[in-house]
Amino acid sequence: MENKKELRTWLDDFKLSHPLVIAGPCSAETEEQVLKIAHELQGSDVSVFRAGIWKPRTRPGGFEGVGEIGLKWLQKAKAETGLLMAVEVANAAHVKLALEHDIDVLWIGARTTVNPFAVQEIADALQNTDKIVLLKNPVNPDLSLWLGGLERLYNAGIKKLGVIHRGFSTYEKSKYRNNPEWQIAIDLQNRFPDLPLICDPSHITGKRDMILEVSQQALDLNYDGLIVETHIDPDNAWSDAAQQVTPDALKRIFVDLRVRKATDEADDFNIRMTKLRAQIDDADVKLLEILGKRMKIAEKIGALKKEKNVSILQSSRWHEILGKMVLEGEEKGLSEEFILKLFKAIHQESISHQEKVMR
Repeated sequence: MENKKELRTWLDDFKLSHPLVIAGPCSAETEEQVLKIAHELQGSDVSVFRAGIWKPRTRPGGFEGVGEIGLKWLQKAKAETGLLMAVEVANAAHVKLALEHDIDVLWIGARTTVNPFAVQEIADALQNTDKIVLLKNPVNPDLSLWLGGLERLYNAGIKKLGVIHRGFSTYEKSKYRNNPEWQIAIDLQNRFPDLPLICDPSHITGKRDMILEVSQQALDLNYDGLIVETHIDPDNAWSDAAQQVTPDALKRIFVDLRVRKATDEADDFNIRMTKLRAQIDDADVKLLEILGKRMKIAEKIGALKKEKNVSILQSSRWHEILGKMVLEGEEKGLSEEFILKLFKAIHQESISHQEKVMR
């Protein structure tokens, strides 16, 4: 697969003066709910109405979607509002039903992207389709898997392709539901700069009060659009209640978002600078996480020293670490002066943590 200007033709055909917006409830619950949300979004910046018909749940027993009947509700919403309709598909049977009901946009979810067999089955069912097909990133931070799914769809003759960045699962404690790992999406964007890239702030954050913040970050990184979960009564939604916003809240977000032009020289600089700063921010967060883990280990060492009545400062060990790190740092282009300052600070913090344990 090669980057081509034609990759974004379908997006250009919308002739939008703002980023593409796909919005609607996490799940279609009732015909009344679907129609009410669609009508409230009509006339806004929303071009495509989304609703989950089949919901892949992590564990059995949760609401797994209304199924085929929901597609009829979407048909009615399209007829009444003129909005295009989008649903998630996870297998060939879903694809068949979606096409029979003239759904305009089909997206492949993160849980499906991780399975090359499932993606290939969907690609075969969509062979040479003229529908828009969007691929979410896999659950885990694996760029190759994301690219592989994209290539399967491209090789099936699907011309209207795009990707959705919805963040990645992590065992680490985080303020996000799914860590954005912006660098992975940036790497994909650098390989295929003309491939439409859409951000899913709802799944990245898991919290409605963070939607604006993450949406702005995405637009600052030159994303082409947003897919935002929107519900008339978010608190009582049948799935993912905490991350959905009302149509009115979504419209306020549109007003507050700052959209950068991508054509003039100054904004090109800003976009590139924002991408680089996002990489710096990501690296800094990881540095702090690693340092935090290191101090936890230092505390365990302090506990062991206390148990065995051993002094905190072990000079030979300290000089061994320092000499090794200076050499490692030189190999990575870091000056000896910097390494000495850095590891002296780390060592002092380690001692402080051990002293607290010893006391």
